Amino acid sequence: MPVDAALVSSVRRALADAGDPDIAVGQQAYMKSEMPFRGVPAPVLKAVLRPFLRSYAPIDRAAHEATVLELWDGAGHREERYAALAFARHRRAAGWLDPDALELHRHLVVTGAWWDLVDEIAAHLVGAVVAGHRPAATPVLMSWAVDGDPWVRRTAVLCQLRHRADTDVDLLRSAIEANVDDRSFWLRKAIGWALREYAKTDPAWVRAEVARLGERLSGLSRREALKNL
Repeated sequence: MPVDAALVSSVRRALADAGDPDIAVGQQAYMKSEMPFRGVPAPVLKAVLRPFLRSYAPIDRAAHEATVLELWDGAGHREERYAALAFARHRRAAGWLDPDALELHRHLVVTGAWWDLVDEIAAHLVGAVVAGHRPAATPVLMSWAVDGDPWVRRTAVLCQLRHRADTDVDLLRSAIEANVDDRSFWLRKAIGWALREYAKTDPAWVRAEVARLGERLSGLSRREALKNL
């Protein structure tokens, strides 16, 4: 695929130049990341990427996805993966956030396999696909809810975080139901978070769902779901 090698190289060089080794140590420890950090705080990262994002103009979908994958799969430091997600979310690629993009998103989820990456993919990338293409995307997310990979299942639970009144409650209920008995912290937390966000739109539905699930719902999920009610 036609990777924009000059762009990728320039982004990596800019991130390396902006890094602070002392900050990097703390970032890696906090995030419990096997992949090292450059030590670029979030505001600095945003500033470093701004000129690259401003001029970003992929010639087609293949070039866009290849560039995202090169930044992601070839990353030596975590900030490069944050950069890959920034390009994946670019407004000039919004037209490619369709069901065909879910294969790429699943790859990012499975290989990212940690909350800082997966949650952004779920809410902003997969969520956009679901919002814009519900009939085609919903069956895929239903299958993700019972996937063997826990991060794919977390994505299915969290993919409608930003949908508010447009939330498909059948999809939300199915994703939660498929994972409510899982004792993983990351799934229990995701279930509570998804319910808490939807409670801002329909608190009665969330209260009823919490009551319906009863003792199957973990204490963590219940506390998160009812936090603001």
